Amino acid sequence: MTEQERRKVEAKRRVEELRHLIATHDYRYYVLDSPEISDAEYDELVRELRQLEEEHPELITPDSPTQRVGGKPSALFVPVRHASPMLSLDNAFTRAELLAWGERVERQVGRRADFVSELKVDGVAVALTYEGGVYRRAATRGDGFWGEELTANVRTIRAVPMRLRVPKPPELLEVRGEVYLPVKAFERLNQELASRGQRVFANPRNAAAGSLRQKDPSVTAARPLRLWCYGIGVAKGLRFGRHSEALDYLREAGLPVNPATEKHRTLSEVYGYCERWQRLRHSVDYEIDGAVVKVDQFGLQEELGATSRAPRWALAYKFPPEERTTTVRRIEVHTGRTGRVTPFAVLEPVRVSGATLTYATLHNEDEIRRRDVREGDTVIVRRAGEVIPEIVGPVPSRRPQGARPWVFPHRCPSCKARLVREEGAADWRCPNRRCPSQSLEWLYHFASRGAMDIEHLGYVTLASLMERGWVEDPADLYSLTGKQLSQLPGFKEKSVSNLLEAIAAARQRPLWRLLVGLNVRHVGPTAAKALAEAFASLEELADASVEELMEVGGVGPEIAGSLHQWLQRPESRKLIQKLRRVGVEVEPERRKVARGPLAGKTLVLTGGLDTMTREEASAEAEEAGARVSSTVSRETDFVVVGREPGSKYDRARALGVETIDESEFLRRLGRAQAEARPER
Repeated sequence: MTEQERRKVEAKRRVEELRHLIATHDYRYYVLDSPEISDAEYDELVRELRQLEEEHPELITPDSPTQRVGGKPSALFVPVRHASPMLSLDNAFTRAELLAWGERVERQVGRRADFVSELKVDGVAVALTYEGGVYRRAATRGDGFWGEELTANVRTIRAVPMRLRVPKPPELLEVRGEVYLPVKAFERLNQELASRGQRVFANPRNAAAGSLRQKDPSVTAARPLRLWCYGIGVAKGLRFGRHSEALDYLREAGLPVNPATEKHRTLSEVYGYCERWQRLRHSVDYEIDGAVVKVDQFGLQEELGATSRAPRWALAYKFPPEERTTTVRRIEVHTGRTGRVTPFAVLEPVRVSGATLTYATLHNEDEIRRRDVREGDTVIVRRAGEVIPEIVGPVPSRRPQGARPWVFPHRCPSCKARLVREEGAADWRCPNRRCPSQSLEWLYHFASRGAMDIEHLGYVTLASLMERGWVEDPADLYSLTGKQLSQLPGFKEKSVSNLLEAIAAARQRPLWRLLVGLNVRHVGPTAAKALAEAFASLEELADASVEELMEVGGVGPEIAGSLHQWLQRPESRKLIQKLRRVGVEVEPERRKVARGPLAGKTLVLTGGLDTMTREEASAEAEEAGARVSSTVSRETDFVVVGREPGSKYDRARALGVETIDESEFLRRLGRAQAEARPER
């Protein structure tokens, strides 16, 4: 053997040894939470491996620890079909609902069932595929049948083993899990983003989703994502009698399984688990919003089967909206784009349901008076629907001595104009159409995704443009120059180029987007789309009478009167002419012949959806031929009911209008045709 061959053999032996060592230490650190070496010693092992692979590139393999980071950025996320559906879960919110579910289960199978209780981690559901024990693919849950492939990005998560730690790995194993971002890591990430002037994430779940869906895997790798595995979708060559046995196998294979998972013999034990973790939800460094209860025996799971959207053998027990107490530092008001003046409380920062709250809306003068919230009060706060910061009410026993009822100001906080409140109205308004706060909010709305969709034009940038006197109304945006933009804080050559390109692209948008962006009171996307289909241009709209506007489906007297009044103002006519001069053009949108699976149907959306935003759901429904309305009436064909539905759901039930869940909505869109099978 030559010296060169001997060195190559030695390098191969050391590379294999280093990979085994690094995989072992990854397992101990990320799965067992019991590291054996320091970070510096670990880094030295990785450096040595990387150096050997650089010297002997023929030794590099896809499952090497050095291949977790990097790779070519993805042009897009490819759709991938799950080996078996990743179904949703039905919810229980009370002990009675949990016990009723258990009784139904045992009544259906005719014997006692055992249960496994797991924490419901608030993260991003993924499916990991291993072939012959080697990591091959990862995909998001998506609509339960189709997800997005994120193989390269998930590869960067250290808790994900590149090879299973079992002597005889199965031919195919699809593992289900939840990717999450630890709370402390989330806080550090937001601090870093804020220091760079970038948009921060609302909560750890959004941060995890945003980190996973990066086109460049190296960005994902820079964020310390973690994983808990909670089940198996498909396992060729393996058989388990119980769900708990499958979890034990995943642990043995080196996959992270939450140590808080427990086996229970009765529903009373299960409820005790739920109660305990509701109290302890902040004792772990990740967000949980409930517990998941599963029938342990796989044979019973198969007997119970599933509905079109959820298995009958599993249930999510949701914790109630978390409430915390904090102090109202002061009460202020803000003038929005329509002139509405909204009061809000500035709070002593408090963490609630995964987000730090510093502000909470107080809605209007009557609502403040009803709740009797005062400056200095200790108040109970929560996130309504786990999203909107809300003050439940004050704690009177802890009210500071001398605290006086808060009085609504008489003048606008921005322009000092005297506020007006129309008879019968709930809100105070600023009548000054040139109010700086209204103008800034209008510009921000005009550039938003729901209107003219001008990327890279944020609140801070717009405020800087207004302060310099370069922008007063939306038309001025189209006259901005590179020389002007380069003078703004943080704007380098690339930033200037990106914004100018975005503004140029927004010279041609559908008429309905311009209608939304013009900030006409009561004219939202639904009405704007209907009007854009009936009229070819802003000029045609301006020439129409109130009666002609009301002939458009979905446009009532309030919308028609508001639009007609706005279009007749001299300053509105001047703005329309100015927009034309700077090159803003719209295409006429005559009503199209409705085609698609929802042709001729009128539907309403209420509550949050899991697989898409409300805006995306509206767009898909319209593409399928439906008309999406904002109000429920007897003419409504059906209402799509998501998480935390509002009053539209109640009205639909009162009128006898059909209500469907998200899974059925996807089926009617033609997106979920596969036969549902129980998830194992």
